Amino acid sequence: MDDASEKEKKSAEQNEKDQDTAGKKTPKTSKPGSGNRVSSGQKSPKGSKGEKGRSTPSKGNVKKAADEKKEEKKEDTPAPGEGDGEEGVPEGVVPIFLSSKTQEIFHCRCDEDVTEENPIKIITKQEILDDMRNRAAVCDFHPIKQEVIDYPTDEILVVYDYDFKYGQNFYCCITEEAKEKILNPQGPESGEGGAQEEEVVYTYIPPEPKDWVSLGSEKEIKEENVVENRRRIKVSVKRVRREFGAPYKFKDRNVADAKDGCIDCTSFDDRAFDLKKIELDKSIQSIPDFVDEGTQTDWKYPRNACTQYHPREFSQKEKEQLENSKNLQTVAESVTPRFELALQQNEIMDVFYIDWLHLGDADGNFGNKSDNHLKEYQSFTDLQFSKEKSITSIQWHPTIKGVVAVSVAEKMTFDERIDSAAKVIMTPSLILIWSFTDPIHPQLLLEAPDDIYSFQFCPSDPNIICGGCYNGQVVLWDISAHADRLKQPRGGNRNKKTNVLPGFEDPNALKTPIVRYCAVSSIENSHRAAITDIQWVPDHMEVSRMGVPQENKSMQACQIMTCAADYSVLFWDTRPPKGPGQLNLASKNEKSDKSLMGVPTTFKHLDLSWKPMLKVHLHKSEPGGDHAPVKFSISEKNGDRRALSKATDATDMSRENAMGGGYYTNKPGSGKDKRTLQSVKTHFYVGTEDGEIVYVDWMPVKDQDTGKIVTPKPDFYNAIHDGPVNTVQRSPFFSDIILCVGGWTFTIWKEGVTDEKTESKNKTGPILQSCANPVKMTAGHWSPSRPSVFYIAKNDGSVDVWDLLDKTHEPTLTQSVSPAPITTIFPFQISQKQHLLAVGDNAGTLHILEIPWSLRQPTPNEVTGISNYFEREVKRRAFVVMRWDFRESEKRELEQEQKRKAGIAPNVILTDEEIEYRMKQEYQAYLDEESAFLRELGLLKEEDEPLPET
Repeated sequence: MDDASEKEKKSAEQNEKDQDTAGKKTPKTSKPGSGNRVSSGQKSPKGSKGEKGRSTPSKGNVKKAADEKKEEKKEDTPAPGEGDGEEGVPEGVVPIFLSSKTQEIFHCRCDEDVTEENPIKIITKQEILDDMRNRAAVCDFHPIKQEVIDYPTDEILVVYDYDFKYGQNFYCCITEEAKEKILNPQGPESGEGGAQEEEVVYTYIPPEPKDWVSLGSEKEIKEENVVENRRRIKVSVKRVRREFGAPYKFKDRNVADAKDGCIDCTSFDDRAFDLKKIELDKSIQSIPDFVDEGTQTDWKYPRNACTQYHPREFSQKEKEQLENSKNLQTVAESVTPRFELALQQNEIMDVFYIDWLHLGDADGNFGNKSDNHLKEYQSFTDLQFSKEKSITSIQWHPTIKGVVAVSVAEKMTFDERIDSAAKVIMTPSLILIWSFTDPIHPQLLLEAPDDIYSFQFCPSDPNIICGGCYNGQVVLWDISAHADRLKQPRGGNRNKKTNVLPGFEDPNALKTPIVRYCAVSSIENSHRAAITDIQWVPDHMEVSRMGVPQENKSMQACQIMTCAADYSVLFWDTRPPKGPGQLNLASKNEKSDKSLMGVPTTFKHLDLSWKPMLKVHLHKSEPGGDHAPVKFSISEKNGDRRALSKATDATDMSRENAMGGGYYTNKPGSGKDKRTLQSVKTHFYVGTEDGEIVYVDWMPVKDQDTGKIVTPKPDFYNAIHDGPVNTVQRSPFFSDIILCVGGWTFTIWKEGVTDEKTESKNKTGPILQSCANPVKMTAGHWSPSRPSVFYIAKNDGSVDVWDLLDKTHEPTLTQSVSPAPITTIFPFQISQKQHLLAVGDNAGTLHILEIPWSLRQPTPNEVTGISNYFEREVKRRAFVVMRWDFRESEKRELEQEQKRKAGIAPNVILTDEEIEYRMKQEYQAYLDEESAFLRELGLLKEEDEPLPET
């Protein structure tokens, strides 16, 4: 009792001191980390060590002190950040406020990443400095910027202040001593009076077992047990005869509603069960020594049993007698023909072919209705660069899977472009390269001087891209510096760090780079119209300035073919011309890979000075203008090196005499050490604006009249399409089969099929021509995996799938893809189990469709079947031409017979004088008609006749 009275007396004295202190104006807390002690009249933070060792005041004194504290707050309102919560901050600790954005950046979101039980978060010093560098004064660590810079170690401790002890939601340790005190609170620390905390050690005391004392629960358990006290009741349920077969309505009811409403029927093994066999399988052998029998038994428990015995064999003497017997020889001679026939059948037919496994392969063409439509896989569009524009060309990346490039152009006519020329110049002309990993942002943007209507990746170096502009120029890009960007996963597949917000470690990670072109052809030597088709010459060949196909020893594609509506097809060479000045330029380019604008100097020698090396002008056989090419196709394809095996020296030329002699003489830069590829066809197909299919030779000849080197006239041309030809493509399985699409029809041609006997100018025609479609066709493409399938895009936004082995009069499948007209399509084989179809429309959207199994898996012997079909069509066309000629001759014979019956004399052979007299009469009639026409126009005045003399 004496000790208690002394404690109460001391607490009363302490309260009086607190009241005196509260009546005065206490100085405000100094800067954080100054180590000021909390005043007696204020409430110290929870768990602070300064409270240890203090006596507990009485309730009345506490209430009185609290009232005085409230009055002090009313009289002296502290400034923001200097309130009561900031007083008593330990030394080396700074209160700091972290916004929600900062909490997300450093992964210290309140009550999620840090809680009241686990408030500690360690942040690296470099992360805070990067955040202050990115957001400057917006960063919440900016007030303690100098303390962070001067912090000795790399890890800074931030603690979540759940109760706002120090006035903010977090506090930060700016010294290592404060950091160690918070991380190791169990260490030796001194309290207010200097007393050291005692370490409490807990010892485990195992419980001791006690005797069980019954409280009556076992009696309740016995009462709940069910015991049979009476005999079971047997119930027999029968139904009235007249109710048999009558409909009955079942309904649900509760089991507890009726007595004995639930019956438990447990399963058990019936050892007396007996099942008799109704059918029995037996087999009989013709050899009496081997017997296989079966019988039916009534055993209740059958067991497995087997019997083994040795087979009976002939002795050596018996074998010799049988071999020497005439009966054996007679039997062998009689069965030999049948045995040989069986061996032949085994050679012809596959005896191990399992019909059941291959049952569905032959009918897998379009019979499987569950998987015969194109599925939407993904779509790409950019609201800034491709929206409301027309996709002009699509190209899949040849080596990187899931990367596709598209070119876009303004939807304007020629007159509209002239009217808005300034606006078109300010609008960027781009090629967008998309990746499946990021369907929102394009990976790269290729800048061009004008709208691109056709482009293509280089087959030997996919980082080189060539394109044809609307103004007729040829452009080259080098994306070698951005090749890693296309290969690395982006978007959702990006590797995220735990303590860094994605994007802050690399500010330019999400920005799409714009790649400027590194070379463009000179405008005066380029096409005079928009380039509508562009192709790389295969890497195993190159074309000389005289049009001779030669071996390319570097095996690097270096030449480009382009066509435009200016009646010409041009050949371009990307290699620098040979000369001393060019060698110095090449050495300079090797030293400086990039120019001042960051553009690669790969083709700096071509920029603004690039000229075509060979020009093919498409003349017409008769007057009336030339052919305006839109698409073309050559016979050689990249990767086919068969032409190299038949190469000869450059001096051994079969057309030397026809060229006028000396045409193939060795000249500087003409490749005198290169071999000529004799098996390469220099003829190629061209589709024109007028719907004509032209077959022409690019190798020039010497004109007999003028002596100039000119392009020969086409071997034939056929105006068969009713609109501009937009597709001329060779089959990937047959190099002599060409698909042409134009207007409202499509045709299939076979190279080498000509009609020599016909007298018309069209000496050849297609082996297959479709009927006119109600909707205009805009593009076509062969299937990369099935030789009989090709795709046709139409102006109403739908795609037709044709299978020549299934139907030839109508498409096998028609599917709507886009509400806008489709401009181009390109199927591509991603893997053996996934084929995708890229479809570009007139609204700037790229649709990626997944091709079903039935359209990508070839049927058995499909190549042989479609080859036989093409051969039959060639024979059919030859038969039709023969019947046309026969009908023409028959018609002429009938006309002569009718003239003979009418008494008309046959044609009389005139002499030379009579022919000359008739020609003079026809010429005089022509002059009279001309003068009469000029007189009607008022261009010819009649001379007045003189008056007669008197």
